[in-house]
Amino acid sequence: MITTEYDGCGKCMVAVRRLSRKTDATSSPERQADQVVDAVVSIGGHIIAWADDWEVSGATDPLTRPALGPWLRDEMGPYSGIVGASVDRVGRNQRDVLNTAYAIHESGRLLVTYGHDGPWDLDDPQDEMRLTMEAFGAQMELRAIQKRNRDETKRARAAGQPKHKPSYGYMYVRLVPTGKVDHVEIDPVAAEIIRDVAERILTDETGTVTFATEAARLTRARVPSPSDRRAEMYGREPSGKPWSPKSVRSILTSEAALGYLMHKDRPVIGADGHPVRLAPPLWDRATRDQLLAKAAPRPKGTRAPRGVRLLAGLAFCGTCGRRLYVSGRPGVYSWGCNGRFLGIPASQDCKPGPTMMIPNMDKRVEDWFLAEYGAHQLMRREYDPGTGYTARINELEADRRRLRDDRNAGLYDADDDAVWYRDQYTRIGREISELKKLPERPAGMRTVPTGKTVEDMWRAAPDDAARRGLLTEFEVRVTLFPTTVENRLRMNGVTS
Repeated sequence: MITTEYDGCGKCMVAVRRLSRKTDATSSPERQADQVVDAVVSIGGHIIAWADDWEVSGATDPLTRPALGPWLRDEMGPYSGIVGASVDRVGRNQRDVLNTAYAIHESGRLLVTYGHDGPWDLDDPQDEMRLTMEAFGAQMELRAIQKRNRDETKRARAAGQPKHKPSYGYMYVRLVPTGKVDHVEIDPVAAEIIRDVAERILTDETGTVTFATEAARLTRARVPSPSDRRAEMYGREPSGKPWSPKSVRSILTSEAALGYLMHKDRPVIGADGHPVRLAPPLWDRATRDQLLAKAAPRPKGTRAPRGVRLLAGLAFCGTCGRRLYVSGRPGVYSWGCNGRFLGIPASQDCKPGPTMMIPNMDKRVEDWFLAEYGAHQLMRREYDPGTGYTARINELEADRRRLRDDRNAGLYDADDDAVWYRDQYTRIGREISELKKLPERPAGMRTVPTGKTVEDMWRAAPDDAARRGLLTEFEVRVTLFPTTVENRLRMNGVTS
């Protein structure tokens, strides 16, 4: 949008636009821009900047909005006032609008909106009352919108239809653009990514593959985060937001990954007493139970290394036994021991502390590792969920417990509800009994060949953090001694 420089004329305006949904045709960005320009021209002013808040609810305090907030907090430089297409573009909460208007007025700045003759004058009782009424009308409209949304959410939940954004790994299918969701399908791109993450975490026995390390790995590999993946699917520009350990944990442990319709982080229960399923699951309940076990709190002192160095967490001092740390400056980084410098009692005799340039040390460890293990055929551990009967039994027992808890809470006390409760409870119990009669292959880990050697995987690894995973699998430990010791760099692994 066209802007001009701030010149101190007293009418250097910041143009304000806001939309809860950018596709809203009734107050589109173009329509708002035209109205804003008309309002600025009517007071003989000019626009020095545009504060556009897209996908921002009218209930958001203007002070906290991403684009407008910094101007109101005087973080963006001098300006003479703000101009918007209407009062509800400033906000839909009456208190927030009035607080913003008075803050602007008291700072000696102007508040201008399209359709109002000149700037708002809060010293004029009539102007003050009109602004108050327009802000009240905007709030009334907001409350009506919120009630419609709540009612629609309740209706969709009762009908077993999705209402909110899809969970990662799934996508909504619409028969016409911007139309209602027809059905839910697995997103093949996201599903492949998150299933690989689940497999890596489940098969890890070293404790070095965690939600945090996987979030870092996905970010390094530039895999779009969940919000960026949704942006891609809906034709919006990704923001480049990184993955977070919390989002990885949430996706892997949520029952949404079982394809259920969710409400407040719990599956919605249908008329048959079972959770409403919208789409095929990304994995079964047994796999989710294993992921929940992996999400349990870890013992102290077992934090997985998150750095990208090849030997992070694997290199130790040969004198005092402490892990080595990185020191130096760009281009001349070294591994070294800082135990004596930190005053660690066990390191008081660590003098001189051993050091070695990182590229030199990495190269020597790489040469040793490939010579020792490079020709080995690499095996991959996979999680086998088994026949799935136990998982289905666990799912049915969870449904039965949920019914029992609801009954104990006072639900189903009416005669017709009691009959329905007994029928569902009996049916679930019968299905559990039939499943228990079937032969079960228990879930567990299995080892399968990859058809590749260790050296193949080493060469194909995208970065040193991935190569470090191979070192960890073979329990490689690197020990560095001072220069006075012969054979000062020693490497050991599972068979060496």
